[in-house]
Amino acid sequence: MNNCDYSAAQQRYASIGISTEEAINTLAGIPVSMHCWQGDDVSGFENSGSLTDGGIMATGGYPGKARNADELRTDMETAFKLIPGKHRVNLHAIYAETGGNKVDRNELSFEHFKGWAGWAAEQKIGIDFNPTFFAHPKAADGFTLAHRDPAVRRFWIEHASACRNIARHFGETLGKACVCNVWIPDGYKDIPADRKTPRLILEESLDEIFAREIDPALMLDSVESKLFGIGTESYVVGSHEFYLGYAVRNNKLLCLDSGHFHPTETIEDKLSAVLCFIDEVLLHVSRGVRWDSDHVITLDDPLIALAREIVWGGFIGRVHIGLDFFDASINRVAAWVIGMRNMQKALLQALLAPAVRLRDFEQQGRFTERLALLEECKTMPWIAVWEEFCERNGVPAGAEWINAVMRYEQEVLLKR
Repeated sequence: MNNCDYSAAQQRYASIGISTEEAINTLAGIPVSMHCWQGDDVSGFENSGSLTDGGIMATGGYPGKARNADELRTDMETAFKLIPGKHRVNLHAIYAETGGNKVDRNELSFEHFKGWAGWAAEQKIGIDFNPTFFAHPKAADGFTLAHRDPAVRRFWIEHASACRNIARHFGETLGKACVCNVWIPDGYKDIPADRKTPRLILEESLDEIFAREIDPALMLDSVESKLFGIGTESYVVGSHEFYLGYAVRNNKLLCLDSGHFHPTETIEDKLSAVLCFIDEVLLHVSRGVRWDSDHVITLDDPLIALAREIVWGGFIGRVHIGLDFFDASINRVAAWVIGMRNMQKALLQALLAPAVRLRDFEQQGRFTERLALLEECKTMPWIAVWEEFCERNGVPAGAEWINAVMRYEQEVLLKR
């Protein structure tokens, strides 16, 4: 990048009271949790059940899918080299390394994730974690923690408890608190006769799982809702209202997934609402097309609006940002890079906006000036600041990163 471009951008932003250096430094301190399941289409290393059990579906057959943990980690390292800043990795329990031995999910321990922990320590990144309540014979009928059979429910309670312990070990080992997020697929395909009982059962299960207190400096509990899924089109036990109430009452993080609401319902407006009553929020940033289809996030209006709410609301320290999409129709490494860089670009645009001045206009009833300044912000030279940020982090600023991914595809992915 031409340094003159950045200097000119500095001056332009200074004219509206914005320090580009402050924006760059703030952006550098915002980690985004990159989800491992984009690299292998949510397959994991277990192969014990149908992937679609639980409303999960990755579509497409692009070559180069990771087949084991070493390949997956190498793919993630390749992506991280093209993404500015230091970030995190989000793991599911099905990515355990069991040495070829059959270990059921309620028997998992930190021993099965030491490879991930050692790798993360080398990379100097944190890890977030998720119990896996889908793609398992005991989830085949669509119910897990809300199951009416106590034996099945016991299995999943033990699995969730084991995962909290694994997450605690991640926090201890890496020195960074691990967010452990509970999402279950439980629900009905058709109209239920009894909506209440499964929710009461789920409440009991969660209470038992969370009964053991764990230092929040090591592990943070989160609960995630969903509107509907494949096979649960009419009723999902863990609705937004259920988990919002549970999180408020029990001081848990609430996970807001941008694909888990009505197609026209976005989550940026929910942040300031829920953060009035809970301390912290987890975001799973996705892009639904007509439904919760988990497309790679683009730099679109909903993403920009979400980033603005995080930044302008003063929520950076209270919002944990993770990505959640799985597209098997394109190069999987490229999908990570596109999504991660877009999340950062949206945050940078928000950091470069004159939020204080905009709020002043609003409080004074000067709505014409508020709208006019908002529109002017869209054509400010934020891209020059992005390029400077990338250059300082030693990653390609523009489209040249695509060539690096395509070389990796030829040299590595297509040989699998």
